[in-house]
Amino acid sequence: MRRPVALRLQAALGTLALAAAAGVVLTMPEAAAAAGGATGYATQNGGTTGGAGGQTVRATTGTAIHQALCGRASSSTPITIEVEGTINHGNTSKVSGDSCNTAADRIELKQVSNITIVGVGNGAVFDQLGIHIRESSNIVIQNVTVRNVKKSGSPTSNGGDAIGMESDVRNVWVDHSTLEASGGESEGYDGLFDMKDNTQYVTLSYSVLRNSGRGGLIGSSESDTSNGYVTFHHNLYENIDSRAPLLRGGTAHMYNNHYVSLNKSGINSRAGAKAKVDNNYFEDSKDVLGTFYTDAAGSWQVSGNIFDNVTWSEPGEDNNPAGPDPQSNTTVSIPYSYSLDDASCVPSVVSGTAGANKGLKVSDGNCTPQSPDPTDPDPTDPDPTDPTDPDPTDPPSGTNLSVGAGADGSSKASGTSYGNVRDGDLGTYWSPAGSTGSISVKWSSATTVGKINIREAAGSEGTVGSYRVVNHDTGAVLASGSGAGVIGFSPVSLEKITFEITGASGTPKIAEFETYAG
Repeated sequence: MRRPVALRLQAALGTLALAAAAGVVLTMPEAAAAAGGATGYATQNGGTTGGAGGQTVRATTGTAIHQALCGRASSSTPITIEVEGTINHGNTSKVSGDSCNTAADRIELKQVSNITIVGVGNGAVFDQLGIHIRESSNIVIQNVTVRNVKKSGSPTSNGGDAIGMESDVRNVWVDHSTLEASGGESEGYDGLFDMKDNTQYVTLSYSVLRNSGRGGLIGSSESDTSNGYVTFHHNLYENIDSRAPLLRGGTAHMYNNHYVSLNKSGINSRAGAKAKVDNNYFEDSKDVLGTFYTDAAGSWQVSGNIFDNVTWSEPGEDNNPAGPDPQSNTTVSIPYSYSLDDASCVPSVVSGTAGANKGLKVSDGNCTPQSPDPTDPDPTDPDPTDPTDPDPTDPPSGTNLSVGAGADGSSKASGTSYGNVRDGDLGTYWSPAGSTGSISVKWSSATTVGKINIREAAGSEGTVGSYRVVNHDTGAVLASGSGAGVIGFSPVSLEKITFEITGASGTPKIAEFETYAG
């Protein structure tokens, strides 16, 4: 059995270098919702769509995130905020406005609705800075990392919670995110994912929660039982002392999660709570299900779970473990549809899908990770080419406008060049420094482009996962989807066009970024 987090972890996670001091917010005329759609209880009570249908902006600082919230017409005007870089205390300040209520020491979503925050490009890291949702509804948080948020020591943020929700919160979907700490309460940390004071209809999916004394809670005390209707699926809980989660009252559904090294206790159902626990894989852990540290009992319905090297304590006055042979003692009716992976493949499925910067891959219920459905094409494009099924030997007709143009992009891998994507030579290529990045073609004067062809180098075909095509002049998203090849959109006059790789199965190798008039 592994020792508790506070004793095992040797040092705090390193702090990434600061992003640019000022965050640039680019207004975009059309918005796309976060990839995929909400699942679990977040689909109930009218559903959770975040900022879908609204404006899309880009932010590289916490202040820019707050500025985007405050720049809306009203507190309910839909908005998608694409975040790239490291967000921390040094670049996050309070911003005032009629459509926001922000703070300097956290990302504050207070008394607002219809918001998506999604990490893009090289990733979004909220370093020692928590996300606080209060008196708000219809919130989507996707593809972000939140780490080392403290309630004591310096700096402090959000009461020590990576993501915290409280006070009449409704419909929140957190997806493909990584929430992590560097120890327990004695090191200054609290929960990774907390819900209290009437928070309902929440889903946490395809996420990683690790290296914390407390995974999270639903209800702050035995009397705070107005929370619930929470789904946890395809998440990895790793090296957590307890609260995976702690459930006080309410109903929660846990399915297809992988729990590794729950050091003291896991799912703690108490104070009348009901937990439906389906097809999870519990490994190298202790007391993974039951009522612990109280005589106020909760209940559970179990099926299809695997308990691999799980130990159980003896029952006591304040200790009622469900094992060693967990049996159901309640029934829970689930109002939404869902597909269960077999518990035996949960470790591999979760490993291939959960966490930030994993290409937003999901499970199809058949133990096979897959890329999300591409965003619908621009409705003004009458006949867009399917980017997932190109024929690289049959490019669009006409002149390749990239030949003779310029090129630049995000950090490139050693030995590669931006110019290799517009030299007409399939034997040369550009690669990003990691698995994601962006490459641009540019001209000295406005040029009309209506179609591009992204050609991967030999041997790397199929590496590119999710992407966006952006008009660099205005920030407008021209197309998005998955897979390299031919991508069509409404012709637009611009001086620079960017292909952003937001997910990949390895290091992409882009041999040619061809551009055509239409």
